[in-house]
Amino acid sequence: MLQSPRPRSSAHRRNRLARKAKAVKVESAKKLPKPKGRRPRGKVVQMDLFRAEAGHEGSPRKKTSAAPEAAGGAKDKKTAPAPLRKRETAESIGRRQREISVAEFFQKNRHLLGFDNPAKALLTATKEAVDNSLDACEEAGILPEITVAIEEQAEDRFRLSVTDNGPGIVRNQVAKVFGKLLYGSKFHVLRQSRGQQGIGISAAGMYAQLTTGQPVRITSRTGKGRPAHFFEIQIDTTRNEPKVLTDREVEWEVEHGTRVEMDLAGTYKKGRRSVDDYVMQSALANPHATVHYKPPKGDELHRERLTSELPREPLAIKPHPYGVELGVLISMLRDTKGRSLKGALQSDFSRVSAKVAEEISKTAGLNPEMKPRALGVAQVEALFRAIPNVKIMAPPTSTIVPIGETLILEGLKQTVKADFYTSTTRPPAVYRGNPFVVEAGLAYGGDLPAEELIDLWRFANRVPLQYQQSACAITRGALTTDWRNYGLQQGKGALPLGPMILFVHVASVWVPFTSESKEAIASYPEIIRELRLGLQEVGRR
Repeated sequence: MLQSPRPRSSAHRRNRLARKAKAVKVESAKKLPKPKGRRPRGKVVQMDLFRAEAGHEGSPRKKTSAAPEAAGGAKDKKTAPAPLRKRETAESIGRRQREISVAEFFQKNRHLLGFDNPAKALLTATKEAVDNSLDACEEAGILPEITVAIEEQAEDRFRLSVTDNGPGIVRNQVAKVFGKLLYGSKFHVLRQSRGQQGIGISAAGMYAQLTTGQPVRITSRTGKGRPAHFFEIQIDTTRNEPKVLTDREVEWEVEHGTRVEMDLAGTYKKGRRSVDDYVMQSALANPHATVHYKPPKGDELHRERLTSELPREPLAIKPHPYGVELGVLISMLRDTKGRSLKGALQSDFSRVSAKVAEEISKTAGLNPEMKPRALGVAQVEALFRAIPNVKIMAPPTSTIVPIGETLILEGLKQTVKADFYTSTTRPPAVYRGNPFVVEAGLAYGGDLPAEELIDLWRFANRVPLQYQQSACAITRGALTTDWRNYGLQQGKGALPLGPMILFVHVASVWVPFTSESKEAIASYPEIIRELRLGLQEVGRR
């Protein structure tokens, strides 16, 4: 019996179909007409074309008559070489070099002084004018009464005026005070004050001039029965000199004081880091001052003084040997009035007695009786290196005038609605030979938001610090304090969470600001240590 054929597999069927398709393709190719002549290989064609174009000898192709013409045309069309650049010589460079005025420098780098955006510029100008007024009143022994008014002239233009009841400014000094940068009375004196560099108010006037073209207007009277003078002043930035546009006597109802007015470009806002916030904190840090504030929008602020006693007058001190640098020491010994090295050290430095001066000289291998101006650089350097090896008493701390625990408490109670208040004033300490004092206070509970980070209010010599919080030693001191020990939530590297306002003040004869805008304090280890101790003390309460 015959068996039925075995069914073929699917693989066999696929192979058979592939062979049929290949056969059809071959048959189709045979039917196409073949090109006449032999087709050269692609590589040979490319080489021949290259040789023909380049005129290479041995090329199998004949050169056409157009080839030489094309080659000649290419030569004719070849671009001429560019003329050599004229190089500068030492003489030509020297003719262009000139002195740069400090006003010209800060005009181009106004961000260094705090005028880097419109909102900050309005705040900085207000701060500089208020600081000048408070310093002038305190130096003259007058309880300050300050009036700050801001009027909106246009969408981005404001008129700022600050009036005080201070001693006024003598007529021949007004132009230099408001129209010359680095001009003042405090830079060469080691004494606690708000201003230090002689830049602030004149820089504010320069910014106003730069953004609106208008001069600064000043009215000042030095006493009852004396004439009041009105000035309009601009700054010649190329020479750092004032230009007086107007100088005349005027009628003014104020017995003594100064009023400064300027038009400037700015932006007014409310909330944190605003002019409103700055004025409120200034009144808190200066409880002996009466402050009137008229903002362009919203309610006016009137804060009466909390005390009728002026702060104790800060005394000026001489530099301490531990804080002097080599270059400064060379200059001091060159300009000293002392006739001997021993006498110069005694007369020009604080806390240096005759015994200490002799010990410093002998440690440096120098004769205490030699003339200080005869010392060479190597000898002064030996003296400089000997100073840290001699035990010298810390500088006097009577030069520091803190706000005081009681007035900080009263100010917080007047400003913040809370359930608990406390404050502390640390004993004086020293960094680089400069005495300083740290004060801290806090307000907790009440109407303060419980689900937000605490507010940190920073002050230096009674001046609120509004910007560069992350770069400030006060912030670093608050961040490195473990607030969880005092019942607050705190993330890693962050301020604590809770209904609290933290008040921190650093007072010193020379606050180590990180920049000319005076917005943050440098993080010296001695300052950080005192900050942490002060914050821990108020936290434990």
